[in-house]
Amino acid sequence: MSTPRKRNPTAVFAFWIGLLGLVLMPIPLFVGLILGGGLAFVALVLAVIGLLKSRHTAGRGIGWSVWALVFVALTYGGISVGGGVIW
Repeated sequence: MSTPRKRNPTAVFAFWIGLLGLVLMPIPLFVGLILGGGLAFVALVLAVIGLLKSRHTAGRGIGWSVWALVFVALTYGGISVGGGVIW
């Protein structure tokens, strides 16, 4: 009898939301700032939740959450140098 695999969909969702925020961030005239920054914040919250849940899912989702945090850092780094604001 096999035990059901524990999954971490929060971490996977954080990854895709973070990637979407990174892709939308360069849109000029504050559109990228609002869309990319907003999605990056959501991804940040979900990535932290995914990391906390990974303790209970035998480590599943750590990679997805870490990559989501990398995308969040790149998005906010891009915004800090003018991405989403400057034409």
